[in-house]
Amino acid sequence: MNSEENPQGEEPQTVQPPADEQPEQPQKQTGRQRLVAGLWPPRVTRAQLIVAVLLFVLGLGLAIQVRSNSDNSALRGARQEDLVRILDELDNRTQRLEDEKQRLEDQRTELENSSDQAEEARKQTLQKEQQLGILAGTVAAQGPGITLTIQDASGTVESDMLLDAIQELRAAGAEAIQVNDIRVVADTHFSGSGGAIEVDGKRITAPYRFKVIGKPQDLEPALNIPGGVVQTLEKEQATATVARSEKIVVDALRPAKRPDYARSSSQ
Repeated sequence: MNSEENPQGEEPQTVQPPADEQPEQPQKQTGRQRLVAGLWPPRVTRAQLIVAVLLFVLGLGLAIQVRSNSDNSALRGARQEDLVRILDELDNRTQRLEDEKQRLEDQRTELENSSDQAEEARKQTLQKEQQLGILAGTVAAQGPGITLTIQDASGTVESDMLLDAIQELRAAGAEAIQVNDIRVVADTHFSGSGGAIEVDGKRITAPYRFKVIGKPQDLEPALNIPGGVVQTLEKEQATATVARSEKIVVDALRPAKRPDYARSSSQ
């Protein structure tokens, strides 16, 4: 039977499929392709995600610490006695706030316990009117304080330096301030450059004399802190002297202005 199928005794031959039907041989990948295939898409495990979050929090904390250290660099370079003075000033500010709180509580108690509440209310109203008049600059004031005198022979003192002095004095508890013959109030503004400075549109010339009512033990250290008003003026070749006094008179007045639109809401 085999002889009939293959009479010549030849080995059977395998039939090859057409060329277009032959299976494609897989192409070999290069080293770079295998590296890319292994890295993309990224396979992030839970442990890797936790480590990434911890590193982010650590970096944020270090950035905040560096910024905090840079903000405190001025105090870090200060001398021990300067740091003690600054701390005393902060304590004094806290004490002033506590005293003001106690004073208001005492007024409330007097008003509640007074036999003639109407008379007590009238007396407190007059006192409040005087206090507001001092703050508004419509009445004269006197009391303990300091006199700050700034000599500017070279004309290098700028208006913003005088404004910085006002801000430092207010922060230290100044209750009434007068610069030369101009009363300083809440909306007072400084303009101009060295040698041509204006306060509320009025020209002032050196020496600039600040008459300030407040606690001298708080006002003077506020001007002499490291990097403060006095040191800044000295860098500009100006001189600043501070003198304490038990009686400072602030008598420059501002006219009382009637508001155009605002009216009291009390009945």
